[in-house]
Amino acid sequence: MFDTPKREAAVTKTDIKMSARNCQVFYGDNQAIKDVDVDIDDKTVTAFIGPSGCGKSTFLRCLNRMNDTIPICRVEGTITLDGEDIYDPKVDPVQLRAKVGMVFQKPNPFPKSIYDNIAYGPRIHGLARSRAELDDIVEKSLRRGALWDEVKDRLHEPGTGLSGGQQQRLCIARAVATEPEVLLMDEPCSALDPIATAQVEELIDELKQNFSVVIVTHSMQQAARVSQKTAFFHLGNLVEYGETGQIFTNPRDPRTESYITGRIG
Repeated sequence: MFDTPKREAAVTKTDIKMSARNCQVFYGDNQAIKDVDVDIDDKTVTAFIGPSGCGKSTFLRCLNRMNDTIPICRVEGTITLDGEDIYDPKVDPVQLRAKVGMVFQKPNPFPKSIYDNIAYGPRIHGLARSRAELDDIVEKSLRRGALWDEVKDRLHEPGTGLSGGQQQRLCIARAVATEPEVLLMDEPCSALDPIATAQVEELIDELKQNFSVVIVTHSMQQAARVSQKTAFFHLGNLVEYGETGQIFTNPRDPRTESYITGRIG
């Protein structure tokens, strides 16, 4: 008798990179986020959408403990990265932010050279043992930020001398220089013109090959263009979360449909 070969089960489930369970955020006595449960997939772009003041940026900042910098802010519940609680007292927020990078709404290059903007993170985290290794990290990061060809001959000029769109790509390159696992973006295109916005959106699409990307955006068109998953927030609640196509074409919650069709917002 011959053994029949065992067929390997097809793995179709995307790995979950970060999870939140019963997440609540308070600013003093004011509750900004209520009972958010969400799983964020690896190597996927997840968009957070919703009206101004709905809590989407507040929740985004929970994912790398940026809210720790606000004295009156209190976060409750559990948020994990690869199954580890990021709010565990043993977790160093500085090390966490090397793994969960952040790109802000307004480009904020350091008042340093283009080279030193990128080299800053790898230097403080000890990621390069020599100048040659640091040079390699800087070049690789600028290539990932789709900026290398534009700045390779002026690496020692100030980063603040770049155009707005170039500055934002510099900030993205700076964020990926520490080899993060997750990249958070808080309205990264809101201060950019349409051409620079298109360049950043193209870059986001490339970055998902290596990172889990979470983007807060006021533009539903942008969410539809760049994301595979979308979460709709309203009045501090996560109303609906699912595949982007389903959220925009067949939302399950009437509040989501009202937002997408422009009746609330």
